Amino acid sequence: MSEMLVTVLTPCFNSAKTIEKTLACIENQTYRNIEYIIVDGGSTDNTLDLIERHRSRLPKALTVISEKDNGIYDAMNKGIRLAKGELIGIVNSDDSYEKDTVEQAVKHHGNNRYEVLYGMQRTYLDGKEKAVVIYHHNFLPQQMITHPTCFVTKDTYEKFGVFDTKYRSAADYDLMLRYFKSGEVVFTPIYRVLSNFALGGMSSSQIGVRENALVRLRHGYVSRGKYWFIVVKSHLYELTH
Repeated sequence: MSEMLVTVLTPCFNSAKTIEKTLACIENQTYRNIEYIIVDGGSTDNTLDLIERHRSRLPKALTVISEKDNGIYDAMNKGIRLAKGELIGIVNSDDSYEKDTVEQAVKHHGNNRYEVLYGMQRTYLDGKEKAVVIYHHNFLPQQMITHPTCFVTKDTYEKFGVFDTKYRSAADYDLMLRYFKSGEVVFTPIYRVLSNFALGGMSSSQIGVRENALVRLRHGYVSRGKYWFIVVKSHLYELTH
């Protein structure tokens, strides 16, 4: 039996300072049947030059797109539309996978048509390890799972949709809540570190806090009063820190 094809996507824009560790993590995967798609937003630094330098070491099934987009979720959606793999993972250009991440996703895949696999995430702040975390999907209405560790079947994206680009930082949370509420998508936790994630982006900012609250409001998981409490508290935090 032939190995399952897994697609890994990397959205990037002016990522020259960080993308080489991301490229290296793909080059060093223990699982070999990988399609790699890089969706660049029209970088003006030497991001594309670095990708070219790594081309010979990256999977042969490599696609590089460079054009203006409407943000990271638009880039992810472009990659998903191009993906040929049965499973699709996303590793951002300032993050990295463990060497056996793709292998673990394939190993734990339950052969469900609609499935999300996710695992443990090692988080870094200012280059220092801060925590290793996993949030169980049973608590998705209160807490997003570790999206950088997720592998989603292509059939799931095709039936239940992709990222809603009206969100700046919480489209991943909205997506997972849609899958969760469908009752048809199987969530499979993997109790191993799959992703190394750099804190400090928009999703970990107060903008992210407010957008996450808005997603929970729109999905009916918080009241309007609770939503406004979170928003006001978030703005006060910004004013005092």
